[in-house]
Amino acid sequence: MIKYVIKRILYLIPVILLVSLFVFWLLYITPGDPARNILGPSATEEQVAELREELGLNDPFFTQFGRYISNLVFKGDLGRSYRTRMPVVQEIGNRAGATIRLAFLAITFAVLLGIPIGIISAVKQYSIFDNLTMIFALIGISMPVFWLGLLLIMLFSVQLGWLPASGFDMPNQWVLPAIALGAQSVSVITRQTRSSMLEVIRQDYIRTAKAKGQDQKVIIRKHALANALIPITTVIGTQFGQLMGGALMTEVIFSIPGIGRLMVDSIKMRDIPLVMGCVLFVAVTFALVNLIVDILYTFIDPRVKSQYM
Repeated sequence: MIKYVIKRILYLIPVILLVSLFVFWLLYITPGDPARNILGPSATEEQVAELREELGLNDPFFTQFGRYISNLVFKGDLGRSYRTRMPVVQEIGNRAGATIRLAFLAITFAVLLGIPIGIISAVKQYSIFDNLTMIFALIGISMPVFWLGLLLIMLFSVQLGWLPASGFDMPNQWVLPAIALGAQSVSVITRQTRSSMLEVIRQDYIRTAKAKGQDQKVIIRKHALANALIPITTVIGTQFGQLMGGALMTEVIFSIPGIGRLMVDSIKMRDIPLVMGCVLFVAVTFALVNLIVDILYTFIDPRVKSQYM
């Protein structure tokens, strides 16, 4: 198992390099001058040229990228923000907590709602409940996060006045962003749970358990769900990684000071070190979540554990 974990961590290196190269190239070819954005329209050309030289923006692309990767690998340095002149690590550290908390709340909401609904839909296949569930799941998958967020604000904040429309410090401020961000994941997990359960409950050992007179709830919990958890766990891990990236729009709508909001502001200002730091944070987090999911497989299914021993 330890060898497998080390191997997966080593696989992160080429992934991070490719992601860094692609994002750095996109920022390099994007129109606009970071130095001009920092100094403002009133700055003289001499001041802009001096700042460009100070930031190394006059160097060729591969020189800039090589310097960035060298500092990252050998010094663990993500650079300093062009706007605030603060270390990128510190900027991300100040914002990462809100994004991780938002993604965790959203995936918790999705799991607590999606798995039970998926199980009931599978057990009562083609019933009215099942048909309604699939309709709402389709709507949930198709509904953009920003549109749902605005609807929730209009209903629960503007019309009813039950919940605040912005901020992320108090528990009552977590509800609307978590629902808006987790709605699509609820639909995805529901559909995957239903599909996995339908495949499992048709197996011979489930029929045997029923023939022996075991209680329906025991059969579903101990036999069916236990064997359907592998694909469900995979979807949950993937959804959590996507929620880290999807938090961008949610943070903008609900004025949450997280990584997504920081990334949007940095892109506007072409703050290359800060954008790179945010992208790498999301990429590494996504990869680590997938690694945790793979490790969880060994606890869910002994057959998977035997492959790593």
